[in-house]
Amino acid sequence: MVIINEIEEYQNLCPECNGYIILISEKGETVCNQCGLIINEKEIDLKNSGRRTYTQKEKNKFDNYGWPISPLVADLEICTKINKNETNNFNLKRIIKRDSMYSWKTKNMLIAIAELKRLSFNLKIPSHVKNETLSLYKKSFNANLLKGRSICGMIAACLYFVSKKLNTPVMLKDIIYESTADVEIIKKCYIALTKKFKLPHYNLNPLLFIPRYSSELDLDIETQHLVVKILSHFLKNNEFDGKNPMGLCGGAIYFAAKLKGKKITQKQVAKKVGITDLTLRSRYKEIIEKIGL
Repeated sequence: MVIINEIEEYQNLCPECNGYIILISEKGETVCNQCGLIINEKEIDLKNSGRRTYTQKEKNKFDNYGWPISPLVADLEICTKINKNETNNFNLKRIIKRDSMYSWKTKNMLIAIAELKRLSFNLKIPSHVKNETLSLYKKSFNANLLKGRSICGMIAACLYFVSKKLNTPVMLKDIIYESTADVEIIKKCYIALTKKFKLPHYNLNPLLFIPRYSSELDLDIETQHLVVKILSHFLKNNEFDGKNPMGLCGGAIYFAAKLKGKKITQKQVAKKVGITDLTLRSRYKEIIEKIGL
């Protein structure tokens, strides 16, 4: 034991001045603390290498862990590339053609992820909504729901359902405007998705759209606070199942603008919100009657 300790102590000493050796992990160098001699350089730091963990239980068990890989990166599997221009004595055309093509699942996921990223970038969708949308799409793909249906239409339907579920202020008309699929295709995919997995129906909260449409109508912050108070009081005592949430949002905005003396017409509010003048007047009268004014 004494000999081993002497050998270890000798290895930690500088060969020039017998000073102690220190490790600079940022540069990967082993340097003498006394004379500054660089003994080793470009060393690999293996302290943080190890298995990747995800749950809190595994984090407590293992010291080293890292962030999980993003599900928005498609798995391209293992592909061997063969030089097609190389001439040989074997007929490898069929093997080259079969090897150069990905599977249908890989192609499908590549198209779906690209479309989801494009929609999310244009609509400013957060990352947690994108991840859950992709998991729902994979679930529908494994259930053979994509046979005979559009990939872009199904990813748009999944995005719309997850947006309603997680209270993300995205309307169906916004998704339809940005999507490359037709309106009828998206609706059919949404109906098939809800029937297959028996998904519950979620209503969009009209309070989420107040900052968006208030800023587009150039309303000040006091008017926005009044709109929130009016609509919150209405939703607290009344249900709006079966009604367009944009109608309630537009009616509350028009009502608050009239109380504040803003010069704004029903046509302007209805055009910004995306409803008809008749719907706006109906929701406006309903709000006045329900809150007792």
